[in-house]
Amino acid sequence: MNPISAGARFRAAMKAEKPLQCVGAINAYHARLAERTGYKSIYLSGGGVAAGSLGLPDLGISNLEDVLTDLRRITDVCSLPLLVDVDTGFGASAFNIARTVKSLIKSGAAAMHIEDQVGAKRCGHRPGKELVSAQEMCDRIKSAVDARTDGLAGEGLEAAIARAVKYVEAGADMIFPEAVTVLSHYRRFVDALKVPVLANITEFGATPLFTLDELRSAGVAIALYPLSAFRAMNAAALKVYNAIRREGTQKSVLDLMQTRDDLYDTLDYHAYERKLDRLFAKDKEKEK
Repeated sequence: MNPISAGARFRAAMKAEKPLQCVGAINAYHARLAERTGYKSIYLSGGGVAAGSLGLPDLGISNLEDVLTDLRRITDVCSLPLLVDVDTGFGASAFNIARTVKSLIKSGAAAMHIEDQVGAKRCGHRPGKELVSAQEMCDRIKSAVDARTDGLAGEGLEAAIARAVKYVEAGADMIFPEAVTVLSHYRRFVDALKVPVLANITEFGATPLFTLDELRSAGVAIALYPLSAFRAMNAAALKVYNAIRREGTQKSVLDLMQTRDDLYDTLDYHAYERKLDRLFAKDKEKEK
């Protein structure tokens, strides 16, 4: 009997939790932390791959293989269904997008979202975004599974909803309206569409930090927190670097750090050690 697919596990998670909390995991270890904390889904951000793995801005510079590398590392150690940001699909043609989808499925992704920006895309919470035509985005969707729209900030609510309706008609399983500034706008998307709507609750962006209850009241299906842990990790790292440089010791910032015991516990480190001990014991028995 075939195991349950990653996509089916993602859909099951959406049924089990409304809205589904989907937290960003910048790497495989964070994925394990999220799983232990009780989340039912995780997210791999394109901006996170660019910043965290490449040290580059989120401007369409990273490529498919960059994303796949981080994706495989996460799915190798974490059973949670993973939603993946594929920017504009990593290529202009339907063939490129089809390749992206097939590669994600092969690497264990549960779902993906694709943007309706031009190839040289920008972060959805930055000015200057340029959209492709609705028809071009529909062509992208025909080779993809999920869709994301940045049209709200560029064209206004009514035009963004009209685009989203076309995307659903083209086969989008989910709509990701970006940079929403008013809770009632989510309700407008939900009422106009017959597919789940995702809310991106990213910090320091255009969207207020709506609570789960508020999002639930608007009918939102997925609450996304793409880089919350990453931002906290970066702030803590900078404090540690500054303290060591300034004070010549890390003593004053130990409270910011995870302990060795906690690290080992998350990694199940001692189970690996016990397995090594058993293997070595067998080898020693053979030598006798």
